[in-house]
Amino acid sequence: MIQELFHSNYEVIEFYSTNATIELDHKYKSQIITESDLKKISCLKTPNSCLAVFKIKPSEAISCKGLTLVLDDIRDPGNMGTIIRLCDWFGIEQLICSNDTVDVYNPKVIQATMGSIGRVNVIYTSLNNFLGQTKLPIYGAFMDGEVVYNTLLPKDAILIMGNESNGISAEINSMVQHKISIPRFGKLLKTESLNVATATAILLSEFRRKF
Repeated sequence: MIQELFHSNYEVIEFYSTNATIELDHKYKSQIITESDLKKISCLKTPNSCLAVFKIKPSEAISCKGLTLVLDDIRDPGNMGTIIRLCDWFGIEQLICSNDTVDVYNPKVIQATMGSIGRVNVIYTSLNNFLGQTKLPIYGAFMDGEVVYNTLLPKDAILIMGNESNGISAEINSMVQHKISIPRFGKLLKTESLNVATATAILLSEFRRKF
């Protein structure tokens, strides 16, 4: 993860390591510290052999083109980090988040991105304002939406994913133009829902499949 961020546009502030022979493909040299010191400064119970500090980037301008993913009140850091990694995988350069969504710089989020945070522009803003100004078609994930496999999806669009427990909020729901869903195929149809990161992966794959 540190190696990937070294090659991103994040500025390196400090780089610590317990291993004097560690070699990373970067000109920034590590400061050697003890394992005890590393445990004190790391938020992990079992830290790796190195730790880096990077400067938080200023927020970038919102782009109104391409496929944009929007998160409405996602709270779980693991889900958030996984979704950022999915954006990186599917070439989603911009991730728009409601102001209630978990902080992208939460340590657990950073860990779950596995370095993808360096390649995805994450922006926090009022979803009402953003969605009210966009000219792109707005899609939302719902349990009772049109089956995504039967839906003709555009190349340029906005896809909204809702809160893990409550889904897309009523306020944002009213702004969704196309409701889509992932069908259940099990015989009993007892599973209540998919994990939001899993659902995001399926829907992004469908959006990208024909382009």
